This record gives sequence, structure tokens and C-alpha cells, in this order.
Amino acid sequence: MNILQVTTLSDTLAVMPEFSQTATENTLSFWQLALNGGWIMIPIAILSVLSIYIFVERWFVIQKAGKQDQDFMNKIKDYISEGKIDSALKLCRESKTPYSNMIEKGITRLGRPMNDVLVAVENVGNLEVAKLEKGFSMLATTAAGAPMIGFLGTVTGMVRAFYDMANAGNNADITLLSSGIYQALTTTVAGLIVGIIAMFAYNILVARVDGVVNTMESKSMEFMDMLNEPMN
Repeated sequence: MNILQVTTLSDTLAVMPEFSQTATENTLSFWQLALNGGWIMIPIAILSVLSIYIFVERWFVIQKAGKQDQDFMNKIKDYISEGKIDSALKLCRESKTPYSNMIEKGITRLGRPMNDVLVAVENVGNLEVAKLEKGFSMLATTAAGAPMIGFLGTVTGMVRAFYDMANAGNNADITLLSSGIYQALTTTVAGLIVGIIAMFAYNILVARVDGVVNTMESKSMEFMDMLNEPMN
């Protein structure tokens, strides 16, 4: 009984290195998997690069636009009350923020009816928001389009796999089919990854822009209230 157990253990240990070597040889790297996806991986890769670039570039632009000077409106009020319109305009230009551009436009309309001033400020605000949202449509398109492109690659890959099976005739086996299927599914995985990343990037940037818009609205309302206040 002991001899049988020793023999069985020896056979098992002898097989393990071979099994380990086979498992190692069959390991598939991410790069190899991407190459197996075929030409459809090229547009998916391009979309991923564009999405990352847009996210990083917009992040810094929006972060810069969101900076606030707590004394900005107080200084504007002092300059206007003292009749120093040029100093107020200079302060707006030096601030280089969306809300300062809105206030600058409003100052240039001083002396006109309040409704004209408000319309001018709102128009500049809309333009500033449009500048902040530059590239957002590309992110939204990538979030929706990348998974669809990946699915297209999977469908075409499946068609090719079954076509190869049909041409193989009697020599067809499950290995031929399974290899074609896993290669086809690679594009769906890649498309979903890029789409998910683009979706999260889009939503994060939209939330950041909403914060800047809230600041712009509060500053513009403060400016209009200031104009309606009686000057001492």
C-alpha cells in the first residue's frame, strides 16, 4: 500500500512540471490579445487616446476657470461707486475667469437699461459655458460608439470563425471554433472598457462645469443686485 502511494505521488510530481510549462506557454498577454482583435482595434485605440487627451486638457481648463477671488466683487463695487470704470475693466481682464468676462461685458453696458445689461451678461455666460464644454460631444460619442464598434468587431469575427469551420469540413474541431470566438470577443471587451472610461470622464467633467456655472450665476446676480443698489 505504501509502495503504491509513493508511486502515485512520484507520477503526480512528474506530471506537474509539464502541466505548469503548458499553462505558462498558454498564457496570453494583453498586448497579444489586442493584436488578435484585428483591424477593428485601431479605431477603438484612437477613441481611447482622444478621450484621455480631452479629459486631461478639459480638467485643467475647467479647474482654472473655477478659481475664485473672494474680494473680486467688493473691488468691482468700489471701483464703480468711485467712477473708476477703467480700473474695474482692468481687474476683469486680469482675472481671466468666465465670471470676470461676464462682469466685464456688463460694465461696458453701464448707462443702458438694466435689461440690456442683463442680456449682455447672459450672452457672454452662454459663450463661456460653450467654451468649457468643448470636446464633450466627442466624449459622449465615444461612450456610446466604442462599445458598438467593439460589438461590430465581435460579429464580424464570429462570422469569420464559422466560415473557417465550414471550410474545414471534416477536419473542423472545437479548437478552431473556440480560437475564433475568443479573438472576436476581444473587440467587445476593448470597446466596453473605452466606453466606460469615456462615460465616467464625461460625467466628471459635466459635474465640474456645473460648479463653474453656479459660480457664474451667483457672480452675475451679485453684479446685477449691485447695480440696482443706490450709490452713496
